[in-house]
Amino acid sequence: MSLQEKVARAAQLIRQSHHMVAFTGAGHSTPSGIPDFRSPESGLWEKYNPMLVASVWAFRLDPKTFYDWVRPLVDTMLNAAPNPAHLALAELEEMGYLKVIITQNIDNLHQRAGSRRVLELHGHMREATCIRCYKQVPVDPMIEQFIRDGRVPHCECGGVLKPDVILFGEQLPIRVLNQAMEEARRCDLILVAGSSLEVAPAGDIPYLAVEHGARAIVVNIQPTAFDCRAEVVIHGDVADVLPCLLEAVLRTEEDGNSFCRSTAPAI
Repeated sequence: MSLQEKVARAAQLIRQSHHMVAFTGAGHSTPSGIPDFRSPESGLWEKYNPMLVASVWAFRLDPKTFYDWVRPLVDTMLNAAPNPAHLALAELEEMGYLKVIITQNIDNLHQRAGSRRVLELHGHMREATCIRCYKQVPVDPMIEQFIRDGRVPHCECGGVLKPDVILFGEQLPIRVLNQAMEEARRCDLILVAGSSLEVAPAGDIPYLAVEHGARAIVVNIQPTAFDCRAEVVIHGDVADVLPCLLEAVLRTEEDGNSFCRSTAPAI
């Protein structure tokens, strides 16, 4: 199929769906300037060993190493804005097509774009938990000072505060994971956008959806092992493709074969 035909077919699947779910990964936020983890040359793990800077064991042994690594990333996330892909998903939710977003991202950009139901499999940066007394506190009051001076944040009890993101070696939040799995079993269409699906168990969610009868659409720059399970696969930037897809959904059946007026990626 040509790109035009793929976009038209994906739009048709969305219009026909009754319970659509989106699954998003780091590639959904790279157009907002937030680096992903595995891209050659630019991925974060090209420069850092994740076991030394982003594992729960490393955090407990030397939290300063983690905070030194995450500090510029937090600054980038705070200054990032939702991109057209985030806005397109928010609009699909507003139109009633998209029921929930299941995301691997921790940047809060889906919520800032207007999406209301977001399941964050890998946690978020809105709160932090003391590793000694387990008190949970909002991050906002401390974030500006942390970016300014880089000091490790501590609880009133003296324990180190750990952001509520999932580090290597930690289990995913079971309640969120169970909700995501239930949505995967329930949906009739899953849109995978900006994820390589290489990180388990989060990356297993789309497979669970198709095993329970859902159709699948994949929009990702690089090929994924899941592509063979999808009915439509578009290898392109989500910030280009998803607005085109939204526009195609908005068209009437009469002009449904015309192509997106936006700039679209080449296949």
